[in-house]
Amino acid sequence: MTELWKQSAGQLANAIAARRVSSREVVQAHLERISAVNPKLNAVVHVLRDEALAAADAADRAVASGEPLGPLHGVPVSIKCNIDLKGVASTWGVPALKEAVARQDSPLVERVRAAGAIPIASTNCPDLAMRVHTDSTLHGLTKNPWNASRTASGSSGGDAAAIASGMSPLGFGNDIGGSLRNPANACGIASIRPSAGRVPDASQPPFENRPIAWQMMAVQGPMARTISDVRLGLKVISGAHPLDPQAVDAPFSVAHSRRPRVAVVGAPPGGSCASSISHAVLAAADALSNAGYEVAQVTPPRYEEVVRVWGEFVMGDYASLWETMAPLMGEDGRYFFNGLFQMFKMPAKSADMSALLQTRDGLARDWSTFMNDYELVLTPTWTQLPFDIGFDVSSQDGVEKTVEMMRPVVPANLLGLPSACVPAARDLETGMPIGVLLTGRRFRDDQCLDAAEAVEGLRALQTPIDPVW
Repeated sequence: MTELWKQSAGQLANAIAARRVSSREVVQAHLERISAVNPKLNAVVHVLRDEALAAADAADRAVASGEPLGPLHGVPVSIKCNIDLKGVASTWGVPALKEAVARQDSPLVERVRAAGAIPIASTNCPDLAMRVHTDSTLHGLTKNPWNASRTASGSSGGDAAAIASGMSPLGFGNDIGGSLRNPANACGIASIRPSAGRVPDASQPPFENRPIAWQMMAVQGPMARTISDVRLGLKVISGAHPLDPQAVDAPFSVAHSRRPRVAVVGAPPGGSCASSISHAVLAAADALSNAGYEVAQVTPPRYEEVVRVWGEFVMGDYASLWETMAPLMGEDGRYFFNGLFQMFKMPAKSADMSALLQTRDGLARDWSTFMNDYELVLTPTWTQLPFDIGFDVSSQDGVEKTVEMMRPVVPANLLGLPSACVPAARDLETGMPIGVLLTGRRFRDDQCLDAAEAVEGLRALQTPIDPVW
């Protein structure tokens, strides 16, 4: 029998429901895996050992008594440390919040528990979740299980490293600038940034109310080793909730008579792209073609402008909060953020922000028109391999090259679109994973996942792995 920590969330749920294994055995196996590999990776920052074992025993009693079981019954899951988990500090990676114990579960955690899942660990994120490299002033550096000298990325880097190394089969994070997909790419796992409005968001950031950019562009979502588990996790957490007035009950899938058309962008405009990554995108395109998709090499309109407007919107919005944020962040986090302030022209007054949002409206309309013909867009996740630790804060050039390499992830954030990351290859020279993105029309998360599953058939790499040291 395959070791329990190597199995998918779906496999574990089925085995528990069929009484082939107990939830306690599954939870204990993952606790032992955390003890074995977390000291090398520092992905998990808080282990809920006693709570998880007690919940596992309750789950086993429910199975024995024949009670109705949820789709994740008895399965351990991990939660990013900026998502409210009752009784655990929502630290956002900073010392100032190390005692900020959540009084109630976020809607996401509430739904995860209702599906029968058992939170087993809280995972690391960079200071205020505002960096694409997971190094927390409070919790320290999370290392990449494929190569300890390379970034695990961020901001959901703790969860990605935990899942890739078998500490958790399924995790949950958030994404305002690729924070689910960046680390999935770097750690060789899968994720999806859901459509804006599909998943409720009500965790409290270090501000009384969410900034505009967070309201419009940030989403909560799942991470896992397989697309089937990503799909399962997304179904569990989707739907309207009274704490998030923007969340809606949207159908998860819609029947269609043909495969979506796919626009393939092997080397996105606005910067360079490593040849191994472009080749991975083209291999993914071939896999889609073989699966019956119609593919064409064509780029969505105003691509570079979308990236620019995303940056100006995010930085303009957070500039208004910088006096509050800066004292909470460590030196590297402040350096990276100040570099972003230098990169992007920020709206100086409300009229400038209004003009920027009007531009966003035009970009969304142009992309919507384009995606009437090409329902999916296939791109790299990053245009370069995961960088060496420290590169992003080594200089202003390091800041700018980091943003350049992650440019494919941000159109989905600006425009509210679903975007799935799936491993497609390994770089031959370094052995690092290479992920690709399938970005789709709003509320067609199902089409993104269907196509990602076809790419997953390449079986470019297998996880979980033992950390490479």
